[in-house]
Amino acid sequence: MYEYRGNMHVHTCYSDGSGTHDEVAQAALDAGLDFVFTTDHNVLVSGLNGYYYFNQERVLLMAGEEIHDPVRDPQKNHLLVYGVETELATMASNTQELIDAVKENGGICFLAHPYDPEAPRFHEPNLSWVDWSVRGYSGIELWNAMSEFKGRLYSLISAVVYAYFPERIALAPFPQTLAIWDRLLNTGQKVVAIAGADAHAGSYSMGPFTRILFPYDFHFKAINTHILLHEPLIGELDNDKRLILDALKNGSCFPANDQIHAADGFRFTAESDKGTIFMGQTGIIRFGVTLQIRLPAKASIRLLRNGKEIHQWNSASHAVLPVTKPGIYRVEVYTFHKGRNRGWIFSNPIYLNASEN
Repeated sequence: MYEYRGNMHVHTCYSDGSGTHDEVAQAALDAGLDFVFTTDHNVLVSGLNGYYYFNQERVLLMAGEEIHDPVRDPQKNHLLVYGVETELATMASNTQELIDAVKENGGICFLAHPYDPEAPRFHEPNLSWVDWSVRGYSGIELWNAMSEFKGRLYSLISAVVYAYFPERIALAPFPQTLAIWDRLLNTGQKVVAIAGADAHAGSYSMGPFTRILFPYDFHFKAINTHILLHEPLIGELDNDKRLILDALKNGSCFPANDQIHAADGFRFTAESDKGTIFMGQTGIIRFGVTLQIRLPAKASIRLLRNGKEIHQWNSASHAVLPVTKPGIYRVEVYTFHKGRNRGWIFSNPIYLNASEN
């Protein structure tokens, strides 16, 4: 498998971010990313897609969009859209029609920050997703770095501490978001989890202090999405964009906090009499399957079935477990970092059925 690391949620000066596309690409290169999606609010930026190079390094920058209804009060239902070449923001008032239009135009979409609590001390509203009747989206943004930051702004002191020590913010996806994901999965939907920075690199002032909160390169070294491909990226825009979008659509990917430790090399598979089943795929139990988990470093591993923990390994870099029950299996990995137990890696599910029917 070929593994690539990217960020799925970035704002530029075309909406409420501070950087140009060139600056975003340079920050992504500096952070070692392979791809990055810009997602400006209700504006599809054309003409800037492609590979950006520095010496022997390259990063693929692609323009997506974060679409929402700007006249809705309160603000809700932000949708991350990728792979569409047509502006669809005019359809934002009807979320289901918007999702349908994304599919009709060959794109994929994810529910942005499905749980996004308010920070009343700083006049930041609750931006959680509320229209749960919709269907046809590819998945959800399981881990949003800026939503998590906002959710930890309990006081002025906490804001100052996190502004100057941002590496202390990320603990894990919100428990509420994980519960939403499991609830959706248990309805029979295939729901892919991704992660994004929601990077703006905005400059904020507090009394005599002014600081960029948070620079793009900081974000790109932290909460990312890794994809797994059966063939390599070759440096050609249309080919590589298709491979990346297909991996995201099919769940051949996983969210990770690369600030703790580079998550490259994580694998979650199921071995059956029919061969290997990868994340995002469906397999048949038949005579049982063997789940295999591999990490790039030792950590605590939780194996969940239908949202409930069924096994845990402590301080392990490899785990094996035969299973005979059908269900939705996924993995959560935690490790001690910066004085706290923190989420590191969250797999996408392997779906195991009792039979072909």
